Amino acid sequence: MTRDALITLLDFHYWARDGTLDAVERIAPEDFRRDLGSSFGSIRDTLAHVVSAEWVWCSRWRGHFPTEHLPAADFETAGDIRARWLEEEARVRRFVAELGPEDIHRVMDYRFFDGEPMHAVFWHMLQHVVNHATYHRGQVTTMLRQLGADPPRHQGLIGFYLER
Repeated sequence: MTRDALITLLDFHYWARDGTLDAVERIAPEDFRRDLGSSFGSIRDTLAHVVSAEWVWCSRWRGHFPTEHLPAADFETAGDIRARWLEEEARVRRFVAELGPEDIHRVMDYRFFDGEPMHAVFWHMLQHVVNHATYHRGQVTTMLRQLGADPPRHQGLIGFYLER
């Protein structure tokens, strides 16, 4: 794994995020918060979970260990989600840009929410962040369809590469 490959993975991640948020911003505010019976209930709660997870992981990489997720209630609109996620994107990109080649393969110690010590290779964790978001973007796409709304543009990795 190289830093360039990780940056490309992040480029995909944020490209896909933007496509999802573009679609979500077109729905009514009540639909954004409507409980649709998914893992986190609503589109808002699902997206809040994803941006919060990214915040948690980046905090861990920087030696801080949150004990809970950001509250979904902090995000009233899709624009609120987007604004916070842009902040997280900047944090993640700064962190990756500061890594040396050996840091990408470094095993990092962190603590889970309950304080349990954990450790993992950095690039594995970053891949997890992107894969986790991909999973939940699929849920959001399904919820948009349940609402009768237009889904996001194609979200696949190959679509990203073809668009570049």
